[in-house]
Amino acid sequence: MTVTDATTPVSHYERIGGASSVKAAVELFYEKVLADPELAGYFTDVDMVGQRRHLALMLTVVLGGPNEYAGRGLAEAHKPLNIPVAHYAKVGAHLITTLTELGVPADVLAHVQAVLGEVQDQVVTTGNRPGV
Repeated sequence: MTVTDATTPVSHYERIGGASSVKAAVELFYEKVLADPELAGYFTDVDMVGQRRHLALMLTVVLGGPNEYAGRGLAEAHKPLNIPVAHYAKVGAHLITTLTELGVPADVLAHVQAVLGEVQDQVVTTGNRPGV
């Protein structure tokens, strides 16, 4: 069988509408996070234009879009913040709520949740995890 445009699987990124949809999700997500009193403090001295760009690039990769991310790794970027698992969970919940509100299909939501689980150890500070 020859692979053609008609037989090439469509990425989650393409299914949700590509760059414009990711940008809309990032904007709505940060509205929620910055309005959350438990999370807003993490962003007090952060360049939010750059932060939004980084998240859009990372979310694009997670969804199977083009990989144009050239920033720091998750662990390097988050370790100095001493993020506890409870805050990581809240950020993940805001992301899933945002994507749900934007009509992202259930299988794509499940994929994003799986990735959040896979990268948690790179973001959460070890000493802040229950039982550690």
